[in-house]
Amino acid sequence: MRSLLYIVAVILIIGWAIGVFAYSATGLIHALLVIAIIAFLIGIIRNPSTV
Repeated sequence: MRSLLYIVAVILIIGWAIGVFAYSATGLIHALLVIAIIAFLIGIIRNPSTV
C-alpha cells in the first residue's frame, strides 16, 4: 500500500509539472500538487521508519 501511495504521488507531481509548463489548467495544477503532497505525507505518517 505504501508503494502505491508513492507511485500516485509521483504521477501527480509529474502531472503538476506538465501543467505548470503548459499553463493550461491553473486550478488543476494546484489541486494536483496538494493531492500529491497529501499522499506523500500519508505514506510517511503510516510508516515513518522508511524516511
